[in-house]
Amino acid sequence: MRIAVTGGTGRVGGQVVQLLAAEGRHEVVSLSSRTAPYDDPAALRAALDGVDTLVFVSSDGEAARVVVHHHNVLDAAIQRGVRHVVLLSGLDVDLGSPFCYAFTNGHTERLLRASGLPYSIVRAGLFAEFFLGLIRQVGASTGADQTVALPAADGRVSLVARSDVARCLAALALREPTNAHHDVTGPESLAVEAIVSAVGYRYADAASADFAGALLRLGEEPWWTYAYTSMFEAIRQGRWAAVSDAVTELTGREPASLRDVLNDASAGSASGTT
Repeated sequence: MRIAVTGGTGRVGGQVVQLLAAEGRHEVVSLSSRTAPYDDPAALRAALDGVDTLVFVSSDGEAARVVVHHHNVLDAAIQRGVRHVVLLSGLDVDLGSPFCYAFTNGHTERLLRASGLPYSIVRAGLFAEFFLGLIRQVGASTGADQTVALPAADGRVSLVARSDVARCLAALALREPTNAHHDVTGPESLAVEAIVSAVGYRYADAASADFAGALLRLGEEPWWTYAYTSMFEAIRQGRWAAVSDAVTELTGREPASLRDVLNDASAGSASGTT
Protein backbone atom coordinates (compact mmCIF):
# COMPACT_ATOMS: atom_id res chain seq x y z
CA MET A 1 0.00 0.00 0.00
CA ARG A 2 1.16 3.52 -0.76
CA ILE A 3 0.40 6.01 2.03
CA ALA A 4 0.89 9.76 1.67
CA VAL A 5 0.98 12.17 4.62
CA THR A 6 0.41 15.90 4.18
CA GLY A 7 2.40 18.09 6.52
CA GLY A 8 4.86 15.22 6.63
CA THR A 9 7.66 17.36 8.06
CA GLY A 10 5.47 18.96 10.74
CA ARG A 11 5.05 18.16 14.42
CA VAL A 12 2.12 15.79 13.90
CA GLY A 13 2.62 14.70 10.31
CA GLY A 14 6.30 13.98 10.91
CA GLN A 15 5.43 11.59 13.73
CA VAL A 16 2.83 9.88 11.53
CA VAL A 17 5.45 9.36 8.81
CA GLN A 18 7.86 7.83 11.34
CA LEU A 19 5.21 5.52 12.79
CA LEU A 20 4.08 4.28 9.39
CA ALA A 21 7.64 3.86 8.12
CA ALA A 22 8.48 1.82 11.22
CA GLU A 23 5.81 -0.67 10.20
CA GLY A 24 8.03 -1.56 7.26
CA ARG A 25 5.14 -2.93 5.22
CA HIS A 26 4.10 0.04 3.11
CA GLU A 27 5.52 2.78 0.96
CA VAL A 28 5.23 6.04 2.91
CA VAL A 29 5.36 9.37 1.08
CA SER A 30 5.97 12.52 3.12
CA LEU A 31 4.38 15.56 1.50
CA SER A 32 5.56 19.04 2.45
CA SER A 33 5.21 22.64 1.34
CA ARG A 34 8.17 22.00 -0.96
CA THR A 35 6.90 18.86 -2.67
CA ALA A 36 3.14 19.43 -2.63
CA PRO A 37 2.05 22.89 -1.44
CA TYR A 38 -1.56 23.11 -0.32
CA ASP A 39 -2.08 26.02 -2.73
CA ASP A 40 -0.75 24.15 -5.79
CA PRO A 41 -3.50 21.86 -7.19
CA ALA A 42 -1.29 20.46 -9.95
CA ALA A 43 1.48 19.52 -7.51
CA LEU A 44 -1.06 17.91 -5.19
CA ARG A 45 -2.49 15.83 -8.01
CA ALA A 46 0.98 14.69 -9.01
CA ALA A 47 1.88 13.85 -5.41
CA LEU A 48 -1.25 11.75 -4.92
CA ASP A 49 -0.85 9.75 -8.10
CA GLY A 50 -0.93 6.07 -7.13
CA VAL A 51 -1.66 6.80 -3.46
CA ASP A 52 -3.98 4.33 -1.73
CA THR A 53 -4.36 6.09 1.63
CA LEU A 54 -3.97 9.77 2.40
CA VAL A 55 -3.35 11.00 5.94
CA PHE A 56 -4.61 14.55 5.61
CA VAL A 57 -3.06 16.75 8.29
CA SER A 58 -4.88 20.07 8.20
CA SER A 59 -3.32 23.26 6.88
CA ASP A 60 -2.73 26.34 9.04
CA GLY A 61 -3.09 30.10 8.87
CA GLU A 62 -6.03 32.35 8.07
CA ALA A 63 -9.35 30.50 7.92
CA ALA A 64 -10.22 31.55 4.36
CA ARG A 65 -6.84 30.33 3.13
CA VAL A 66 -7.24 27.03 5.00
CA VAL A 67 -10.62 26.42 3.34
CA VAL A 68 -9.01 26.81 -0.10
CA HIS A 69 -6.10 24.55 0.85
CA HIS A 70 -8.40 21.79 2.07
CA HIS A 71 -10.56 21.99 -1.03
CA ASN A 72 -7.42 21.59 -3.16
CA VAL A 73 -6.28 18.50 -1.27
CA LEU A 74 -9.65 16.78 -1.39
CA ASP A 75 -10.13 17.63 -5.07
CA ALA A 76 -6.74 16.08 -5.84
CA ALA A 77 -7.65 12.98 -3.80
CA ILE A 78 -10.88 12.60 -5.76
CA GLN A 79 -9.16 13.01 -9.10
CA ARG A 80 -6.47 10.47 -8.21
CA GLY A 81 -8.90 7.91 -6.81
CA VAL A 82 -7.49 7.74 -3.28
CA ARG A 83 -9.19 4.86 -1.50
CA HIS A 84 -9.02 6.09 2.10
CA VAL A 85 -8.66 9.59 3.54
CA VAL A 86 -7.68 9.85 7.20
CA LEU A 87 -8.48 13.43 8.13
CA LEU A 88 -7.16 15.39 11.11
CA SER A 89 -9.98 17.62 12.29
CA GLY A 90 -10.86 19.22 15.63
CA LEU A 91 -13.17 18.42 18.50
CA ASP A 92 -15.14 21.60 17.79
CA VAL A 93 -16.72 21.52 14.33
CA ASP A 94 -19.95 23.32 15.15
CA LEU A 95 -20.87 26.12 12.75
CA GLY A 96 -22.34 27.94 15.73
CA SER A 97 -19.01 27.98 17.55
CA PRO A 98 -17.13 31.26 17.94
CA PHE A 99 -13.82 29.49 17.24
CA CYS A 100 -12.55 30.38 13.78
CA TYR A 101 -11.24 26.90 13.03
CA ALA A 102 -14.51 25.23 14.00
CA PHE A 103 -15.80 26.44 10.64
CA THR A 104 -12.78 25.28 8.64
CA ASN A 105 -12.79 21.84 10.27
CA GLY A 106 -16.53 21.42 9.94
CA HIS A 107 -16.50 22.60 6.32
CA THR A 108 -13.69 20.17 5.45
CA GLU A 109 -15.55 17.27 7.05
CA ARG A 110 -18.66 18.10 5.02
CA LEU A 111 -16.60 18.27 1.82
CA LEU A 112 -15.03 14.90 2.59
CA ARG A 113 -18.35 13.21 3.31
CA ALA A 114 -19.90 14.67 0.15
CA SER A 115 -16.94 13.55 -1.97
CA GLY A 116 -17.80 9.87 -1.80
CA LEU A 117 -14.25 9.03 -0.69
CA PRO A 118 -13.99 6.40 2.06
CA TYR A 119 -12.75 8.15 5.19
CA SER A 120 -11.84 8.10 8.85
CA ILE A 121 -11.82 11.35 10.83
CA VAL A 122 -9.77 12.17 13.92
CA ARG A 123 -11.38 15.01 15.85
CA ALA A 124 -8.50 15.97 18.10
CA GLY A 125 -8.73 17.96 21.30
CA LEU A 126 -6.47 20.95 21.81
CA PHE A 127 -2.82 19.93 21.65
CA ALA A 128 -1.31 19.93 25.13
CA GLU A 129 2.06 21.19 23.89
CA PHE A 130 0.43 24.13 22.09
CA PHE A 131 -1.73 25.10 25.07
CA LEU A 132 1.16 24.91 27.52
CA GLY A 133 3.30 26.98 25.16
CA LEU A 134 0.61 29.66 25.00
CA ILE A 135 0.45 29.79 28.81
CA ARG A 136 4.22 30.18 28.99
CA GLN A 137 4.18 32.86 26.29
CA VAL A 138 1.73 34.94 28.32
CA GLY A 139 3.40 34.08 31.63
CA ALA A 140 6.86 35.12 30.47
CA SER A 141 5.62 38.68 30.02
CA THR A 142 4.37 39.03 33.60
CA GLY A 143 7.77 39.19 35.26
CA ALA A 144 7.68 38.72 39.02
CA ASP A 145 3.88 38.84 39.09
CA GLN A 146 3.64 35.25 37.76
CA THR A 147 -0.06 35.67 36.97
CA VAL A 148 -1.45 34.43 33.65
CA ALA A 149 -4.65 36.22 32.65
CA LEU A 150 -6.75 34.26 30.14
CA PRO A 151 -10.36 34.77 29.01
CA ALA A 152 -11.36 31.22 29.97
CA ALA A 153 -13.60 31.85 33.01
CA ASP A 154 -14.14 28.42 34.61
CA GLY A 155 -13.79 26.55 31.30
CA ARG A 156 -12.31 23.07 31.07
CA VAL A 157 -10.28 21.36 28.34
CA SER A 158 -9.19 17.79 27.65
CA LEU A 159 -5.69 18.44 26.33
CA VAL A 160 -4.22 15.72 24.13
CA ALA A 161 -0.56 15.04 23.38
CA ARG A 162 0.50 15.42 19.76
CA SER A 163 2.07 11.97 19.91
CA ASP A 164 -1.30 10.42 20.79
CA VAL A 165 -2.98 12.16 17.88
CA ALA A 166 -0.22 10.96 15.55
CA ARG A 167 -0.59 7.38 16.80
CA CYS A 168 -4.33 7.48 16.16
CA LEU A 169 -3.86 8.82 12.64
CA ALA A 170 -1.29 6.14 11.88
CA ALA A 171 -3.49 3.40 13.34
CA LEU A 172 -6.45 4.44 11.20
CA ALA A 173 -4.28 4.65 8.09
CA LEU A 174 -3.47 0.95 8.49
CA ARG A 175 -7.13 -0.06 8.81
CA GLU A 176 -10.14 -0.15 6.58
CA PRO A 177 -12.07 3.14 6.45
CA THR A 178 -14.46 3.57 9.36
CA ASN A 179 -16.56 6.24 7.60
CA ALA A 180 -16.98 7.83 11.01
CA HIS A 181 -15.33 10.37 13.27
CA HIS A 182 -13.30 9.55 16.38
CA ASP A 183 -13.00 12.08 19.21
CA VAL A 184 -9.36 11.89 20.26
CA THR A 185 -8.74 13.55 23.63
CA GLY A 186 -6.57 13.37 26.69
CA PRO A 187 -7.62 11.26 29.68
CA GLU A 188 -9.03 14.09 31.78
CA SER A 189 -11.00 17.30 31.51
CA LEU A 190 -9.14 19.94 33.50
CA ALA A 191 -10.05 23.47 34.48
CA VAL A 192 -7.86 26.02 32.73
CA GLU A 193 -6.98 27.34 36.19
CA ALA A 194 -5.56 23.92 37.14
CA ILE A 195 -3.52 23.74 33.93
CA VAL A 196 -2.03 27.19 34.51
CA SER A 197 -1.16 26.15 38.07
CA ALA A 198 0.52 22.98 36.82
CA VAL A 199 2.82 25.11 34.66
CA GLY A 200 3.78 27.19 37.69
CA TYR A 201 1.70 30.32 37.33
CA ARG A 202 -1.34 31.83 39.04
CA TYR A 203 -4.51 32.04 36.98
CA ALA A 204 -6.71 35.11 36.57
CA ASP A 205 -9.77 35.44 34.37
CA ALA A 206 -9.54 38.20 31.79
CA ALA A 207 -11.82 40.00 29.40
CA SER A 208 -11.32 38.95 25.78
CA ALA A 209 -10.37 42.47 24.74
CA ASP A 210 -7.74 42.73 27.47
CA PHE A 211 -6.27 39.35 26.49
CA ALA A 212 -6.15 40.35 22.83
CA GLY A 213 -4.43 43.61 23.72
CA ALA A 214 -1.84 41.77 25.79
CA LEU A 215 -1.04 39.42 22.90
CA LEU A 216 -0.68 42.29 20.47
CA ARG A 217 1.69 44.07 22.84
CA LEU A 218 3.76 40.87 22.94
CA GLY A 219 4.09 41.10 19.17
CA GLU A 220 1.55 38.43 18.23
CA GLU A 221 0.07 38.73 14.73
CA PRO A 222 -3.51 40.03 14.50
CA TRP A 223 -4.78 36.80 12.94
CA TRP A 224 -3.41 34.57 15.69
CA THR A 225 -4.64 37.02 18.32
CA TYR A 226 -8.13 36.58 16.89
CA ALA A 227 -7.72 32.80 16.67
CA TYR A 228 -6.62 32.49 20.30
CA THR A 229 -9.34 34.81 21.55
CA SER A 230 -12.07 32.94 19.68
CA MET A 231 -10.64 29.64 20.96
CA PHE A 232 -11.03 30.78 24.56
CA GLU A 233 -14.60 31.85 23.87
CA ALA A 234 -15.27 28.29 22.70
CA ILE A 235 -13.57 26.94 25.84
CA ARG A 236 -15.84 29.10 27.98
CA GLN A 237 -18.78 27.49 26.20
CA GLY A 238 -17.53 24.00 27.07
CA ARG A 239 -16.74 22.96 23.50
CA TRP A 240 -13.30 21.46 24.31
CA ALA A 241 -14.12 19.66 27.56
CA ALA A 242 -15.23 16.23 26.34
CA VAL A 243 -13.20 13.12 27.19
CA SER A 244 -13.20 9.92 25.15
CA ASP A 245 -11.51 6.50 25.09
CA ALA A 246 -10.55 6.73 21.42
CA VAL A 247 -6.78 6.79 21.98
CA THR A 248 -6.91 3.52 23.89
CA GLU A 249 -9.39 1.96 21.47
CA LEU A 250 -7.36 2.86 18.38
CA THR A 251 -3.83 2.31 19.66
CA GLY A 252 -4.11 -0.05 22.64
CA ARG A 253 -2.31 2.48 24.85
CA GLU A 254 -3.60 4.95 27.41
CA PRO A 255 -3.33 8.62 26.37
CA ALA A 256 -0.71 10.79 27.99
CA SER A 257 -1.88 12.90 30.91
CA LEU A 258 -0.97 16.53 31.47
CA ARG A 259 1.62 15.40 34.00
CA ASP A 260 3.12 13.03 31.40
CA VAL A 261 3.44 15.85 28.86
CA LEU A 262 5.01 18.18 31.42
CA ASN A 263 7.46 15.48 32.52
CA ASP A 264 8.41 14.71 28.92
CA ALA A 265 9.01 18.41 28.28
CA SER A 266 11.20 18.70 31.39
CA ALA A 267 13.20 15.62 30.42
CA GLY A 268 13.69 16.94 26.89
CA SER A 269 14.79 20.33 28.19
CA ALA A 270 17.27 18.75 30.58
CA SER A 271 18.78 16.66 27.80
CA GLY A 272 18.88 19.58 25.36
CA THR A 273 16.44 18.01 22.90
CA THR A 274 13.74 20.69 23.14
